[in-house]
Amino acid sequence: MKPAMFAAILSALPALPQAKKPAPPPLIQELVLANRILANEGVLDAYGHVSIRDPNNPNHYWLAKHMAAGTVTASDIIEYDLDSKPVSGDPSTGYTERFIHGEIYRARPDVMAVVHCHSPDLIPFAVSSVPLRPVYHMAGFLETPVPVFEIRSAAGITDMLIRNPELGRALAQTLGQKPAALMRGHGAVVVAPNLHVVAGRAYYMNMNARLQQQAVLLGGSVTYLDPQEAAKTGAQDGFERAWDYWKHKLNSK
Repeated sequence: MKPAMFAAILSALPALPQAKKPAPPPLIQELVLANRILANEGVLDAYGHVSIRDPNNPNHYWLAKHMAAGTVTASDIIEYDLDSKPVSGDPSTGYTERFIHGEIYRARPDVMAVVHCHSPDLIPFAVSSVPLRPVYHMAGFLETPVPVFEIRSAAGITDMLIRNPELGRALAQTLGQKPAALMRGHGAVVVAPNLHVVAGRAYYMNMNARLQQQAVLLGGSVTYLDPQEAAKTGAQDGFERAWDYWKHKLNSK
């Protein structure tokens, strides 16, 4: 049979169905959504990241590869062990500061989700003597004082990035058992028992910082939440309504 005739016969045959890729696990889809939501709400920009611990293997966690959060897809998610080494995939594609996540998960078995952001609303409180304190009910989860990580104390003069496990451990030590810590000249880290709560905490921590600065600029005295008020409001921070709203906003674009 001549090649031209063979090619004509092949072109007349119906196309074979393409094999469909398996759908990503629901938790991976949630992690992608958390990346997109936090970027859409201005908590993350071209930098910063969010991760989730594997509930079936607490010694592993999932984190996107080195990219802007607003562009993350399911195929960009990498599985890491607590040494922040990829279980599979190219290690060169990971975030430089993945050690933030691995060392916090190692130190805090209760933590299931971590956000690291570079919010300009938070950094003033990380470089001044003014402590970040809860001023309204949506930020009652903040424990006073919000600790500040000083990287000079851990490693001297650096490029400010958490580039290794030692710096990750130092940051985790500063965080202690609290839900958030500031990072001097860098940003913040926020932790929670799930993605919905960590997104809510990161968002409302930023909002609280903005409101506190505005209140201080008015020039009068500022009334902060009483510790008992903070405890009562902080115990209600499921943030499910906020998550649903942010998801709706994202899907409406």
